[in-house]
Amino acid sequence: MFTMPQMVTKIEGYPISPVSFTDVNITGGFWKIRQQKNLEVTIPTNFKKCEETGRVDNFAVAGGCKGEFKGLWYNDSDVFKTIEGAAYCLSIAENPELESYLDNLIEKIACAQEPDGYIYTMRTIKKNNLPFEVGSSRWSYLAHSHELYNAGHLYEAAVAHYKATGKRSLLDVAIKNAELLCSVFGEGKRVDVPGHQEIEIALVKLCGVTGEKKYLGLAKFFLDQRGKSQGRELYGSYSQDHIPVIEQSEAVGHSVRAMYMYSGMADVAAIMGDQNYINAIDKIWKSIVDGKIYITGGVGSNRNGEAFDDAYELPNDIAYNETCAAIANMMFNYRLFLLHGDSKYMDVFERILYNGFLCGISIEADKFFYANPLSSDGETEFNHGSAKRQPWFNISCCPTNIARFIPSLSGYIYAVKENSLYVNLYTSSRANMEIGGDEIRVTQISDYPWNGKVGISIDSECAESFSLRLRIPSWVSQNNPLGTNLYAYADNKVGSFEIMLNGHSVAYSFENGYAVISRRWQVGDTITIEFDMPIRKVSANDNVKNLRNKIAIERGPIVYCAEAIDNGGSVSDIFFDEQSNLTSCYGESLFDGTWIITGNAKRAFFEDDTRYCKTAKLTLIPYYLWNNRGANCMEVWLSQSLESVDAPQKKTIAMASKVIASYTYFTDIASFVRGKYKPEHSSDMRVPKHSWYECRGSKEWIQYDFDITRKISSSQVYWFDDTSLGGQCSVPKSWKLLYLTANGWQEVQSASVYGTDIDQFNRVEFDLIETKSLRLELQLREEFSAGVIVWEVE
Repeated sequence: MFTMPQMVTKIEGYPISPVSFTDVNITGGFWKIRQQKNLEVTIPTNFKKCEETGRVDNFAVAGGCKGEFKGLWYNDSDVFKTIEGAAYCLSIAENPELESYLDNLIEKIACAQEPDGYIYTMRTIKKNNLPFEVGSSRWSYLAHSHELYNAGHLYEAAVAHYKATGKRSLLDVAIKNAELLCSVFGEGKRVDVPGHQEIEIALVKLCGVTGEKKYLGLAKFFLDQRGKSQGRELYGSYSQDHIPVIEQSEAVGHSVRAMYMYSGMADVAAIMGDQNYINAIDKIWKSIVDGKIYITGGVGSNRNGEAFDDAYELPNDIAYNETCAAIANMMFNYRLFLLHGDSKYMDVFERILYNGFLCGISIEADKFFYANPLSSDGETEFNHGSAKRQPWFNISCCPTNIARFIPSLSGYIYAVKENSLYVNLYTSSRANMEIGGDEIRVTQISDYPWNGKVGISIDSECAESFSLRLRIPSWVSQNNPLGTNLYAYADNKVGSFEIMLNGHSVAYSFENGYAVISRRWQVGDTITIEFDMPIRKVSANDNVKNLRNKIAIERGPIVYCAEAIDNGGSVSDIFFDEQSNLTSCYGESLFDGTWIITGNAKRAFFEDDTRYCKTAKLTLIPYYLWNNRGANCMEVWLSQSLESVDAPQKKTIAMASKVIASYTYFTDIASFVRGKYKPEHSSDMRVPKHSWYECRGSKEWIQYDFDITRKISSSQVYWFDDTSLGGQCSVPKSWKLLYLTANGWQEVQSASVYGTDIDQFNRVEFDLIETKSLRLELQLREEFSAGVIVWEVE
C-alpha cells in the first residue's frame, strides 16, 4: 500500500486528531459487508449512471470532443464524489482495474480544465447559451450556480485520491483551480460567497496536504462574508446568509448547506483558534439536538426547501430528512468531537450512522432514498416521484455522497490526543497510530450493533502508559437516547455495561462519556466491554405535538419500525398496551440475516363513531431496512392507546384518484394536493405542495385520474404563492378545468370566475359532468412559476 509522503509540516488544528482512513482497516462484521458492497455495487453503479447520463461525457466535451452539455449545472460534483469514494476504496485494498479507470477519468477532467484553472463543464460547453441558474458569466450567480460547490467536491476527491495513491494528477487540477479562486476572491478582490457551502471544507483539506495557508484564508473569507451586505446582495436564511456566522445561534435554512457550513466553521476555528466560531457552532448544535433532530438522527424536516423548521416541528410522513443532510450532520458532529472530546457528539454520529444515514441505501446497495420519512402510506411518492427506492435521481447527490462516505468510515473509528486513544465506533478493525512516541497497533473484534460484546487488543509493546478511552453510548449511560430532553426512555432508566481486562474486572474513571483506563499496555492486553442491549421504548418531548402518546422502539443503537408486509397489511392502526411484551431474535432468512423484534400489540377498528380493538401479532424490523421489499406502509412511532390511534381519514373523490402532472419539482409531491393537509395561507411552507418550479411562461397541468367514472359539478383550488417570502412561485396568469370525454379533452361549462386569489380557496361551479379524468390547466406568468397546495373536487 502507498504511504503518503510528508509534503509539509503538520498544520496545528483540532486538539484531537483522527486516525486516518489510510491507517485503519475494517476487517469484518456489519460494516465490512457494506464496504464490500459499496466497492462491488454502489461505486460501479454510480460510475455507470454518470456515464449513461452524460456526466462523464461533459468533461470530454469540455475538453474538446464533439457533443453538447447534458444534465444540470451541478452534475460535475457527482463524478467528483464517486471518485472520492473510489479513492477511499483504494486505500482499503489494491485494485488495479479501478485505479486505471480513475486514471482515465482524471485525464478527461484535466483536459476539461480551462488554461487559467477554471473548471465547470456547463459554462465551458454552453458558453453564452446558459440557464439563469448559472448566470451570464463566471461567478455571476453564485447563489445557485454551484460553481464553488462543484470545486469543493473536486478538492475533496483530489485529496482522497492523492492520499490513497500518491498520484498528483487530480491534486494538480484542484490546486490550479484553487489558485484561480484565490486570485478572484478575497479582501480587495471580489466580495461574494457560495450559495451552497462546501468549498470551505475542501479548501481546509487542500491546505492540509499542500501547506498553502492562503487556502485556509480563503475558506475563512467565504465564511466571514456571510450575512454582510457590503458589496453584495444577501441570499437570506435559506443559505445561512442572513446574519454574520458568529452571530448565528440556530440551525436554519437548507439543511445540507447549513451542515457543510457548520463543518467548515469548525475546521477554520480549530486551525485558527477562533473562539467566536466555536461559540456559534456550539449554540447551533444545541438548537439541533434540543428540538430539530429525529429519533433516527435525520435533520431537515421541511420538504419545502429541504430545510430546518422551527424547534419541535418534526412531522413523520412529510419529513424530508435528506440522506446528504445525514452525512453532513455526521461530519459536523465528528468535528465537534475533535474540538471538545465529548462523547455526546459521537452519540449523535452513531444515531445517524445506523438509522438516518443507512436508510438511504438498499440492502443490495444499488437503490437509494433521497428523502427519509418516518411514516409512509405505501403510495405517496416521497422519494422524488416514487414510493420506492430508486437506482438514480435527476439530482443524484445522495447516491454519490453515500458512495464516498461508506469507505471513509474507517477514518471515524479511532482518534488520539497526546497520551490518549479514543475508541468511538465499535466494529471489527485493525489500526495503526502513534501515541506518545510509541507506534501502537490495535485490533477490535465486534458483532456490533447486534451484539454488545466488543474485544479490543493491544498488539504492540508500549514504552509509556496511555489512556484507552472507550465511548459508552448515551443509549447505555443515560436515560435518553441523545443526552437531551427531546427524547426519553419510557422506563426512565440507564443501561448497564461491564468492562474486563484480560478476563478480570478493571478500574476505570468516567470522563465526558468515556470509560478511561490508564496503564502501560503490553502486547496481548485485551479489553472486553459488553453493553446490555434490552429493547427500549422511547417517547418524545410533549412539545412535539404529533408524537404525543406515541412510542418508538430501539435495541442498542438501532431504531425499529413496523412495516405492513409483516403486520397484516397495515400498521397505522397498531398500538401498544401494558401487555405488549416484546422480544428480540435473529431472523436468519430476513434480509440475509438481521435482528427483529416481535410481540403482541393491539389493532384498532372503527365503526361509525365506535372504536374497539383486537390483539395482534407485531413484528418490527430495523428502520434502515424498510422498503427493501417494495413500497409499503411503515411507521416508526406507534400509538400507546386505542384513543390515540388516528381514525382513518374519510376518502374524498380526490383521495380516491391518481395524480399526474406535466412536471413536478423534485422536492414536491403531486399526490398531496388531494387535501390531506390544509394550509394556513398560500405561503405556508410547512404544508406539502405541488409546484412547477423552474417552469416559467409555459402551459402546465395537473390531473386527477379517478378509480371509476365520477359525477362532478364543482372544484376549488388553493394556490401556493411564496412571492411574499422572496420566492419564485406566484398564482398563474390564468387557468381552466378540462374533463376527458370519448372525443378528447373538453373545457367544463362554467359561469364562475377562475379565481387567482391567495390565502383562500378559489371555487368554480359548473354543469354536471361525468368523467374518469379531470385536468387543471394553467398558463404560467412569464416571470414566475406556480404551485397548488390543495385541489378539491365535488
